[in-house]
Amino acid sequence: MNRPYCVGLTGGVGSGKSTAARLFAELGAALVDTDVIAHDLTAANGAAIPAIVAAFGDAVIAADGGLDRAAMRARVFSDDGARRHLEHILHPLIRREAQHLVAVAQAPYVILIVPLLVENLAAYRRDMDRIVVVDCDEQQQIERTASRPGVSREQARAILAAQSPRVARLAIADDVIANRSSLAELEAQVRHLHQSYLAHTGKMQ
Repeated sequence: MNRPYCVGLTGGVGSGKSTAARLFAELGAALVDTDVIAHDLTAANGAAIPAIVAAFGDAVIAADGGLDRAAMRARVFSDDGARRHLEHILHPLIRREAQHLVAVAQAPYVILIVPLLVENLAAYRRDMDRIVVVDCDEQQQIERTASRPGVSREQARAILAAQSPRVARLAIADDVIANRSSLAELEAQVRHLHQSYLAHTGKMQ
């Protein structure tokens, strides 16, 4: 397969995926973030906007022509059918762009960030040589998520409840990063895995 060594990174909301990914990038890994891709696809003039308008109407489109994320979030959290329809539109586009970005990455290896990897494992598993899960206690997930601007504890619990359970994420992991205490401990685990992934690529430092 003509692509760089690819490590899938996932974790529940508030687990610290973004921090772990940043640490990998600082060590030299390339990052491909499916959330960033999704934002680009649903921005004004994004490739997904015509299909979203056709499916949901102008009520979910903001004044700038991009997706009104608050309106869409309210829609899909209250309607599983709407959520599945949105996923049917977005997921193939996201995966196609992710595959392209992984293929053209110039780095020893790529960290492919897929927050809902358990839910989309069939689509992504063959693109990944290894899977790393960023893990912490569910109470920590709620506390961290509720500390974000505009997110209540009730909303944090609802987001957590809508995702696959922690045990399901751990079940698909080749490696686990335990993000339960200090940044220094997180950094040490990332450095260790970085060396392991370099070894897999034959580019050990």
